[in-house]
Amino acid sequence: VTEEMIKHFIKKVHKKKAFANPRILICVPTGSTPVERKAIQDSALAAGARKVQLIEESIAAAIGAGLPISEATGSMVVDIGGGTTEIAVMSLGGVVYANSMRVAGDAMDASIIQYMRKQFNLLVGEASAEKIKKEIGTAMPTSGNSYLMKGRDIRSGTPKEITLKEEDTAEALRPVLNQILAGIKDALENTPPELSADLVDMGMVLTGGSALLKNIDKLISKETGLPVQISEDPLSCVAYGCGKALDDEQTFSNLLLGEQ
Repeated sequence: VTEEMIKHFIKKVHKKKAFANPRILICVPTGSTPVERKAIQDSALAAGARKVQLIEESIAAAIGAGLPISEATGSMVVDIGGGTTEIAVMSLGGVVYANSMRVAGDAMDASIIQYMRKQFNLLVGEASAEKIKKEIGTAMPTSGNSYLMKGRDIRSGTPKEITLKEEDTAEALRPVLNQILAGIKDALENTPPELSADLVDMGMVLTGGSALLKNIDKLISKETGLPVQISEDPLSCVAYGCGKALDDEQTFSNLLLGEQ
């Protein structure tokens, strides 16, 4: 499937060239195994790539967010995507600490579904759960917003309508957010003291689609005591970072993996 997807993208970009064989840079989760990485590379080569390199997702996010990762100061990025949360502390163009957690946006949706079932006996689908997260989802309730939610009553099997408050979504998302917070605290505990001092001033940058969850920056800042900012375009940060790394291969050569 990956191979077909890459073929489709190559065709889309090189419309007039029948034998396009581009250089390809693919970002991978920090926790991916050498076997998984080789499978990704093989797929890209089979799809017609001339040269395949990999970059860790958190590094691509940091480059895309414009963090000064080549400087002697410490930079921290937390990339909360759909399937994984990537946490990395970088300095002098290298990774000091990196961790990949398999909890992110999809886990938030699943948590909302579970909460609706338990609290309201209401059965909702993944699309509805994502809509709740986008419309009224929050990491910390700060307003009295409410949202009308329709679904199926588990007991009677008939359609049912309930009013959701911000407090409900904060409660529903708490288990997932607690896991992400634990990962961030773990990263801070494993950061060398001299870089920790930089993070007190620099703080951390959030990227990825789930960084758009309301008040997630406020919650992380409250729990860690560090300044937290959301990157300018969190959804596209990783893609921009990949583009920059591909354009300026020399500068980022030590961060690129598995050259072929």
